[in-house]
Parts: sequence; structure tokens; C-alpha cells
Amino acid sequence: MITLHNAVFGWFQRAFENWFLGLAARLIFAGTLFMYFYGSAKTKVGEGLAGLGEIQDGAYIQILPQVMEQVGYDASQIPLWPMGWMVYAGTYAEFILPVLIVLGFMTRIAAVGMLVFIAVQSYVDIAFHSVDAATIGAWFDNQPGSVIADQRAFWAFLLLYLALRGAGAISLDRLFGGRGRDEDDYDDYY
Repeated sequence: MITLHNAVFGWFQRAFENWFLGLAARLIFAGTLFMYFYGSAKTKVGEGLAGLGEIQDGAYIQILPQVMEQVGYDASQIPLWPMGWMVYAGTYAEFILPVLIVLGFMTRIAAVGMLVFIAVQSYVDIAFHSVDAATIGAWFDNQPGSVIADQRAFWAFLLLYLALRGAGAISLDRLFGGRGRDEDDYDDYY
């Protein structure tokens, strides 16, 4: 029985490990989180293509709510360094990093960036947006639907997989970085 088990699952592992999981992680990210982050990022900039360069007050309100309150909701009163820079970096990271993940380009760096982004997002939600205990949630509480502890743990796991294992063989990382490498070497890098 053990030999049959090892033979069957060994075959599946060999058949799928170099291409399927990275691709699946990126497709799940695209199907569940890409539009969430894109929609959130759009609320932080102006309209149209030209509006991408215009950080709106909403970005400051979402990222630095207490600071905005202190300056009477006048974003021009917030110094560019370091707080204004944080808003710009957070806004553009929310646009760029998900695109990189879906394309499988610089996937590990983008996944680590998204992990940091989600950690900061969760901290801001808890510390500055006064979310309730049900929204924060807790692990091992028999309530798997909380937005922060439960949902974002799944987001983080997906991104952690991509950070540790890479985008997989079907990716721009492989196309641009895998030339001249043996397939065995590929696993060490992507």
C-alpha cells in the first residue's frame, strides 16, 4: 500500500511541481486579489491615465488617517518626507506589485513587497481605522470569516509560497532568467 501511495503521488509531484503550483498561485491571486488591490489603488489617484500621477487626498486618508485629521484634511500640509513618500510608495506598490505577480515577473520580490503591504494595511486597519473585534478576528476561534486574521492569512500564505518557491516554469521570470539553466537548476532560482 505504501509503495502504491509513493508511486502515485510521486508521479503527481514530478508531473506538476515545476510548473503547476506557481502558475496556480498566480492565477488564484489574479482571480481573487488582483481587482481588489487595483480597485483600492484607483481610489488613491486621479481619473484616467494622466491621473495616475495625481495622488488624491483619499490616499492620505486611507494610509495616514490620524495625520490627515491633525492637519484638517489638507494633504498639502503633510511633509513629503517621510509621510508623503509613504503614501506615494504605498499607492504605486498597490498598482505595480500585483501586476508583477500575475505576470510572473520579479515574482519573489513582488510577493515579499505584497506581504509587507498586507502587514502594513492590517496594522493601519487595526490601529487607525478602529475596526471591530469581529473584523480583526482570531485564529483557532471556530469563526473562519474574519477579514484580517483569517482572510489575510490565506493571502499571506499564497504570497509566501510565491516568495519561497517562485512563479514556476510558466512565467516571465523563467523566460528572462531561466535561459541556459538546466531544469534542476531552475528549482534553485525560480
